[in-house]
Amino acid sequence: MQLYFNGRILPAEEVKLSPFEHGFMYGLGAFETIRLYNGHPFLLADHHRRLSHALEVMNIAWTVTVEEMKDQIAETAAANETANASIRYNVSAGEGPAGLTTAVYDKPTTLIYTKPLNPQAMPQEKYGQLLSLRRNTPESKERIKSHHYLNSILGRREVGQAQDREGIFLTENGYISEGVVSNIFWMYGTTLYTPTLETGILDGVTRRFVMKLAKEAGFSVKTGFYEWQELEQADEAFMTNSIQEIVPLAAVGAATFTNRRTKEIRRLYQTFRDQLWSRDEMQLTGPFGDWG
Repeated sequence: MQLYFNGRILPAEEVKLSPFEHGFMYGLGAFETIRLYNGHPFLLADHHRRLSHALEVMNIAWTVTVEEMKDQIAETAAANETANASIRYNVSAGEGPAGLTTAVYDKPTTLIYTKPLNPQAMPQEKYGQLLSLRRNTPESKERIKSHHYLNSILGRREVGQAQDREGIFLTENGYISEGVVSNIFWMYGTTLYTPTLETGILDGVTRRFVMKLAKEAGFSVKTGFYEWQELEQADEAFMTNSIQEIVPLAAVGAATFTNRRTKEIRRLYQTFRDQLWSRDEMQLTGPFGDWG
């Protein structure tokens, strides 16, 4: 595997990180996972916006533009001879003295690598499982996509290795938050529900896109604090993330779903995935089917 490392393409075994890298020592780093479709990094501008904000919170100076980020990803994909892949774009603080500092990190480490994807091997639907482990509260004012993943790893251990299951966290106050690696949605009639960001969930790029897509397609979209039984009583439910896109939930606990409208939303999503740079570019023209 060839990696992009601070401006160079190197074999993975030649990439060396300093033991004084604060991304390693203190978890100061953020990343984006981006789906590459036929060479097109879907919603790259939205990923860039979220990463920029996370790094600003961490006091990591990062001046890469969307165009430069696109070129770096293209270079990495070409070195690995792939046009369809999962891209991890990682920026960490860089070297620093031992101990906590308030100074700006002005020499961050950038690491990009690709992961081959087999869409046929991805689950076409999953089963939602309520986790006994609660979602931890964000370490800053909002949840950012940082290197701090212990809570998610423990959630994954509770679910086990089955690829067709997604663990779903509740907050400490008992409200639905998010999946181990996903945001959660459900429907009653033509209204789409998803937990508010105030529950401490990640502001998912795909979450935002699906909310806009649903509104454009004629759905009412509501966010709020919801209890588990509200999900169990839904007509349909699904999860989202950037790599698996929109995955219907066949069941949550004892509740089962048919997900007719979910599959139509997924079809609409797939018409955009090799062309858009941002959700702000999306425009739909109907009709989109019978949502009743």
